[in-house]
Amino acid sequence: MAYSIGEFARLSGITATTLRAWQRRYGLLKPQRTEGGARRYTLRDVARLAQAQQLSQDEGINLAGVTHILSLQEENRQLRRQ
Repeated sequence: MAYSIGEFARLSGITATTLRAWQRRYGLLKPQRTEGGARRYTLRDVARLAQAQQLSQDEGINLAGVTHILSLQEENRQLRRQ
């Protein structure tokens, strides 16, 4: 299932403007795009954002650090698949 940015914002409790800024500034989320350029978020994006929120709010890690941690986790998953 794919969510529009509005639906994703409602699910996450974060405004669409903030989501766009995080994507632009930190690369925290990398949504798929429609042919028209609209963002489409998946359940994997929902899980990634939830983990980012947990790291940021509960652990006190800034968004640059969160992005780095999540990138390392993704790299680790890819290496395991190989």
